[in-house]
Amino acid sequence: MEKDIKMGNCTLLFGDCLERMKEIPDESVDLIITSPPYNLGNNHHTGNNRIVIYADNMPEIEYQKWQIEVLKECYRVLKHDGSLFYNHKNRIKKGVQLSPYEWLFKTPFIIKQELVWINRSQNFDKIRFYPMTERVYWLTKSPQTKLFNAINHHDVFDTKDWKPVGTKAEHKRAFPIEMPRDIISCFPNAKVVLDPFMGSGSTGVACVNTNRKFIGIEMDEKYFNIACDRIEEAIREKEQSLFKDIY
Repeated sequence: MEKDIKMGNCTLLFGDCLERMKEIPDESVDLIITSPPYNLGNNHHTGNNRIVIYADNMPEIEYQKWQIEVLKECYRVLKHDGSLFYNHKNRIKKGVQLSPYEWLFKTPFIIKQELVWINRSQNFDKIRFYPMTERVYWLTKSPQTKLFNAINHHDVFDTKDWKPVGTKAEHKRAFPIEMPRDIISCFPNAKVVLDPFMGSGSTGVACVNTNRKFIGIEMDEKYFNIACDRIEEAIREKEQSLFKDIY
């Protein structure tokens, strides 16, 4: 089904990210900010709440192989001095912690830095210390790639910085707009931003608010429509703000 949408500086592509990224030229993207499905299982819990959102239960070997393929495609479309910020987490499966490093080390990316996000996601199983953090990995092609720390921040972010959000009770795993907004602000020369797992469109909204070109890819029709609505609303609010400034 073709339902790609172009609005303002935002291009929203419907479909599988591996297939749709093939349409993006080599080394044409300045910055990638994304958070893939975590493969938590189709029925997991946050605190006392059971969550059944979407199919997220691949065999772990297949999941890691898929993530490597996606990251290699991200590497191809990213400029030589570009950066990828990859939000993921340590997961517990069958009593064993699985780290994203298990597949990150199998990609061509250089790991520049690991950010810790204390998002206080509730997991109160008393068989372990409660896991309440996620990670954001800064990945690059070159060890010389730098950012400008415009937000004057350290490598640990708390809920006062990036408060976890949902989208009208529809998308339980959306990351906050503040995350991509802060990251984008540290790359003043980045013009084109990609999110291959667009979800509910947080990265796109941040791009609208910071005057960047955005490419978003999403294969779930429900979330694609939510992202379209949010980005359209952000564009409308920005235009109204500019109108007020003029008059």
